[in-house]
Amino acid sequence: MIPADALERLPVRTALPALTRALDEHGAAVLCAPPGTGKTTLVPLVLAGLAGPPGGEARDAAERPVRRVVVAEPRRIAARAAARRMAWLLGEEVGGRVGFTVRGERRAGPSTVVEVVTTGVLLQRLQRDPELAGVDAVVLDECHERHLDADTAAAFLLDVRAALRPELRLVAASATTDAEGWARLLGGAPVVEAQGVSHPVDVVWAPPERPVRPPHGMRVDPVLLEHVAAVVRRALREREGDVLCFLPGVGEIGRVAGLLGGAQGPGGAEVLQVHGRAPATVQDAVLAGGSGRRRVVLATSVAESSLTVPGVRIVVDAGLAREPRTDHARGLSALTTVRASRAAARQRAGRAGREAPGTVYRCWAEADDVRLPAFPAAEITVADLTAFALQVACWGDPDATGLALLDAPPPGALAAARGVLTATGAVDAAGRPTDRGRRMARLGVHPRLARALLDGAREVGARRAAEVVALLSEEPPREYGDDLAAAWRSARRGGDAYGARWKAEAKRLESAVRSASGGAAPEDRGPQRTEGPGQPAASGAGGARDGLSAPQGGSRSPAGSPHADDAVAGLIAALAFPERVARARGGESYLMVSGTGAGLGEGSRLHSAPWLAIAVADRPVTAASARVRLGAVIDEDTAREAAGALFSEGEEVCWSGERRDVVARRVARLGAVELTAGTLASPDPSLVRAALVEGLRREGLGLLRWSPEAVGLRQRLAFLRRELGDPWPDVSDEALLGRADDWLGWELDRARRRADLERLDAGKGLERLLPWAGGEAARLEELAPERIEVPSGSRIRVDYAGGQPVLAVKLQELFGLRETPRLAGGRVPMLVHLLSPAGRPAAVTADLASFWRDGYRSVRAELRGRYPRHPWPEDPSTATATRRTNARR
Repeated sequence: MIPADALERLPVRTALPALTRALDEHGAAVLCAPPGTGKTTLVPLVLAGLAGPPGGEARDAAERPVRRVVVAEPRRIAARAAARRMAWLLGEEVGGRVGFTVRGERRAGPSTVVEVVTTGVLLQRLQRDPELAGVDAVVLDECHERHLDADTAAAFLLDVRAALRPELRLVAASATTDAEGWARLLGGAPVVEAQGVSHPVDVVWAPPERPVRPPHGMRVDPVLLEHVAAVVRRALREREGDVLCFLPGVGEIGRVAGLLGGAQGPGGAEVLQVHGRAPATVQDAVLAGGSGRRRVVLATSVAESSLTVPGVRIVVDAGLAREPRTDHARGLSALTTVRASRAAARQRAGRAGREAPGTVYRCWAEADDVRLPAFPAAEITVADLTAFALQVACWGDPDATGLALLDAPPPGALAAARGVLTATGAVDAAGRPTDRGRRMARLGVHPRLARALLDGAREVGARRAAEVVALLSEEPPREYGDDLAAAWRSARRGGDAYGARWKAEAKRLESAVRSASGGAAPEDRGPQRTEGPGQPAASGAGGARDGLSAPQGGSRSPAGSPHADDAVAGLIAALAFPERVARARGGESYLMVSGTGAGLGEGSRLHSAPWLAIAVADRPVTAASARVRLGAVIDEDTAREAAGALFSEGEEVCWSGERRDVVARRVARLGAVELTAGTLASPDPSLVRAALVEGLRREGLGLLRWSPEAVGLRQRLAFLRRELGDPWPDVSDEALLGRADDWLGWELDRARRRADLERLDAGKGLERLLPWAGGEAARLEELAPERIEVPSGSRIRVDYAGGQPVLAVKLQELFGLRETPRLAGGRVPMLVHLLSPAGRPAAVTADLASFWRDGYRSVRAELRGRYPRHPWPEDPSTATATRRTNARR
């Protein structure tokens, strides 16, 4: 029996009649309940019949129908805490009528009625048993967080309700969410709102006094962390109660804990650290409440929802969160630090008012609050979709077009994920799962790690492969270093919380891979290698792109090397991330086979390694290359074995930007990494031609020989194209480079190197572009003459370089010419530059008649005294043009 006083403290009880009615009538409902109302703990108990609805608590428990309920939580810590809280309400231990299952841990039995699971566990169950036999209701808790697993599970459950189990009840529960969107997704399900007993929370804006650099990648400015620690001290001085401080990640929690003095914090307060990697004992201690001393709980976003931390009256919010991001161009996926959304800020602030009035200190300016995003980004729109693609393929909808999703997966990200799955052999060309793909899906790890586990177990044994994959599935602590093999040895020694979790996960994976392989995975006999360099397998287009084909060849005897662990770690990492296999290119710099550069950090244990298998890398926003976080030393044979589908060998004729000439070689490559190269004596002429055209595109048309006549012809053609359009050719750089075959013709066929290009006459090539077929080419001299004959008899060159053709001529040579010469069939007047007898500019006009009438007098008055030997008639329009002085005339 649930204690009456406990029920009274759970405001969600007032919404239970409406929720029960909605489920009876529609089978699905959206429950919106503020933090602390009891939606996570009381609702499942009522749905299961372990607690009566309001007004019916007195009814005998034996009269209540008992239903089996599954509650899906986004995080392991929330799943454990929710199960413990419900068991406490029933006066029982976890594992009885209330249990939980998370990856690597299960406390449930035959009598379990309410089982709390993570969304990942729920997905695995749906794949094994789509009907969810024996389950009467599913509660998707904290659906506002928009985790990919939660969105996928909701879509699958709606499929199950529509096709297999229309009687299955479904509740989407959240504190802050797009209720109407979820209601539409659930087929017009009713929205039930619970009013919480909200205690007032004062907001204190506490922005840093010094400028703080914005977060990028995983980096957080130390100035902000120092400020957060200072705000925690200030809050302890100004307010009563325990402090809950939100920080983006484990590293930042450790840094702030150090600034606060470690476990013994300011004023004797106890400093606790809560995150997904924290030991269960620490998590339990935080959730159990204090022992008389004030507490400072440093937490990641795991404490935003589903958890009540007793005694908290103060929240300090750093204003940051971690979200997944994928750089598909570089093949890098990682968490990145972002500004927390306004919805997250409200959730965090609510922690301070769960039990009594409280205060939230926000470490940003009030003016910046409106610029925060309204909600966190849906994970499906930003994350790596490889695991999602495998899930939907196994579900029978490879394109996810038939699934009810709030946000559709981005087509590019889904295509990239499908490429990885095709290359690993998880799906066929149509996207349907293979037997291998179904085995990979059952392993409960990312498909890349599943590939490494299956193929690695065949090479080095199930236990060793499972141990390395367990390291890759949860990145080791930073203090383990960046050497994967050294981290493996550190985890084996144990002694910390990570080591304990790693051992449990390794054991689970070993059992899973043996089961998936039908018990055929070899026993561990030390590292084994495959024959040869691992030539490319026939894995289709995806394999050629991603280098993820299964290793080829048979087993060899154990290496027997003292560095056997290093070889095993490198092989497994390379199998998981073959496109991140990298070769040294000088100093601490490496080039991945994907084409991305990478560098080692200071003090790295991996320096001087000729080849690396990079397991974890990120790329800071301002950096040109990635930064290696975790990797293993490998040799070239392992690199070729793992990334064999990227191996290529053949003739390579290209334009070298470094040498600025054609380079012809026979090259063996592993993706972007050049393995061997030799000079090619007789390259394919078509490849040479393509390389020369590429050189022209990169270096410009200046590579050709441009005589003054050729330059002039190009300018004349550009003028006619601009004024008359077709059929006069476009002679811009872009157009000429696009039609190189048309105008450079056979000269380009005979060229072999840069020097040959420099001998090509561009003018002759341009003549080929003239409109000969229609006869317009014959009018070139009429429409855009190279020279104009003026009244004096001189033939003056026309300058077409500017926007309007220019005729620069001595003033006396135009005497008698009444109108300005016009080009392009009389459409365009020339711009006449009138020169003095010494050839210096005297006037500019595009209207010669107007100049003779109005402007000539002032020019004549200025120049006749300076040049008395030249004629200066009063009426130049009727005078005789001349090139000579008066005496010579």
